[in-house]
Amino acid sequence: MTPKEVVLAYWKALQSNDFIRGSEWLSEDFELYWPQSSELIAGRENFAQLNSNYPTAGPWRYEINSVICEGNRVVTDVDVTDGTISARAITFHTVENDLITRQTEFWPDRFDAPAWRRQWVRIVGKR
Repeated sequence: MTPKEVVLAYWKALQSNDFIRGSEWLSEDFELYWPQSSELIAGRENFAQLNSNYPTAGPWRYEINSVICEGNRVVTDVDVTDGTISARAITFHTVENDLITRQTEFWPDRFDAPAWRRQWVRIVGKR
């Protein structure tokens, strides 16, 4: 499989909300880093348990907005929702031997545009 195919299969597996199944696309020594909170999730098992125990209002749904691939590095831009929470995940994946070995993931929060910029911009997209 190409690195892009591996990452797309990972996101497809997560659609089931079976995070143990989703973690099968991760290497045993997988690392997920969240820079905004300085958290490192080490290992496939910790990934599966953290996501299986995450408090939600309903099943997670994922919509892939874009995928960019160069060599063994894949970047995805994904909208995520549980029906109540809506967020966006920008994830940098490293793929080796048909498994994701590392992810660095950013969860940017939306914010209202400052009034001073209104004369030069227009508001577009989802809110």
